[in-house]
Amino acid sequence: MTATAAVIISVNPSPVSPTPPLISIRGMSKRSGAATVSRDIDLDIAKGEVIAIIGPSGTGKSTLCRTTNRLKTISSGTITFRGEPLPTTSVGLKKVRVDIGMVFQTFNLFPHMIVLQNVTFSPLRIRKLSRTLAEVRAAALMERAVVAHKANAYPHQLSGGQRQRVAIARRLAMEPEVMLFDEPTSTLDLEIVSEVLDVMRSFAAEGMTMVVVTHEMGFAKATADHVLFLADGAIAEQSAPEQLFTAPPTTRAKDFLARVLQH
Repeated sequence: MTATAAVIISVNPSPVSPTPPLISIRGMSKRSGAATVSRDIDLDIAKGEVIAIIGPSGTGKSTLCRTTNRLKTISSGTITFRGEPLPTTSVGLKKVRVDIGMVFQTFNLFPHMIVLQNVTFSPLRIRKLSRTLAEVRAAALMERAVVAHKANAYPHQLSGGQRQRVAIARRLAMEPEVMLFDEPTSTLDLEIVSEVLDVMRSFAAEGMTMVVVTHEMGFAKATADHVLFLADGAIAEQSAPEQLFTAPPTTRAKDFLARVLQH
């Protein structure tokens, strides 16, 4: 009897494709009249990533943030969200902005509504949640944002820090996939800036995808996965925070950090 040798064929598995970015920006430029505000921006934003955007005033930081959900239109290049180009119609953009939330320097709360109504308004009207579910979510978010005790207060009865924390809770109540923050602490008194940053840190720690334009270098260094340094409308540096803050590779970045870290 002849033995039949078993033949084992080893097949190398196909390489696993990396997870595509949640948002991808390629060759983006933005012009305003004869001036170029942003130029040649390439950026990928992965799910769960925190990106801090820093740099001198007037270098296109807010423009980059606001073009990410098309609050500002771009002059050239492409921006995709979940692999699809950002829509151009108002209906399509409204849908995208539900999933790409934004918090501004100003709070934009409804002055005639109490805090609870501010936080539940969009989930009720746009997400079509039941009032019970909307209020349960709102209560949890207000607790996280340390404003639950102000649920029945009107915006004019709140401090600036409280109003900004309500604004964050209101946007998170829509359960966005990405949160954009355009200098959310720039109008606040120094003693209450940390209140807002603490809330942002807590959501970042839980995996919220965030793009934050900020002058708060401590927040950028401790919380961000990547830091972009913008100069003259372009990304001059892009690296992990430890590298950028410890050994900035360009004179422009060194000079900027030397100035802001003195204050």
